[in-house]
Amino acid sequence: MAVEDDIQFERDGHVARIWLNRPQKRNCITVAMLHRLDEIITEIDADPELRVTVVRGRGNTFSSGFDLDNLQSDYIGTSTAMDVAVVSAKVCDRLYNMSTPSVAVLEGYVTAGGFEVMISCDFAIADETAQIGDFHIRRALFGGAGPIYRLPRMLGIRKTKELMLTGKLLSGAEADAFDLVNASAPADKLDATVEEFIGHLTDKSPFQMKLTKMAVDRGLDADIASLMVLEHMAVGVTLNSDDAAEGVAAFLEKREPKWTGR
Repeated sequence: MAVEDDIQFERDGHVARIWLNRPQKRNCITVAMLHRLDEIITEIDADPELRVTVVRGRGNTFSSGFDLDNLQSDYIGTSTAMDVAVVSAKVCDRLYNMSTPSVAVLEGYVTAGGFEVMISCDFAIADETAQIGDFHIRRALFGGAGPIYRLPRMLGIRKTKELMLTGKLLSGAEADAFDLVNASAPADKLDATVEEFIGHLTDKSPFQMKLTKMAVDRGLDADIASLMVLEHMAVGVTLNSDDAAEGVAAFLEKREPKWTGR
């Protein structure tokens, strides 16, 4: 099976849909799949018509992590062992910094490398019965694509340590209560919940969506004085954009706005 079959990319109107497609292996991720994901992200960022990215797994499971056969045969005990972390971190960082907001749809197992992909997305919607957790410590492994710098910013230190040091799995409903996902739903309502959620993203100004996402992401590590400057600059850029002019005009004229993304 070609890597293009292992990870698939579809355009659906303003929505980019990425599918992990190795259901027979619980969508375990290989290095080749990471390289293909990197190419797909480049395609999405270059397409002004795409406003949101959905990441999902075929076969009612998200991903149970990195393919351990690939890890054992090509990396464990070799001089290239760090390459897995370098490639994983690079691609997950590109996913995190995409110009479009990204939504992970969680079903089945969402563990280890699959968990890292999930926390690299802006949002996550979970099946209530999904099994979600870092899991690395159960195999005496260490996640190299985000847990120690993304999780504390999402959850705080105590909850991060709880997930990473115990290797516990949370159901989708528990992950919702844990503030690890944005929403959870029964399996028969998951698709509708996802489509309603992304509908709230695709109808907004593409220009303002990108600017706001970038400002929030960059603001996580800045001091208050720097954030004030960042906000002021963002307001200045916004008020000189076509979409802002259209948004104000549409409100005053009592009509729906027509965004150009500029």
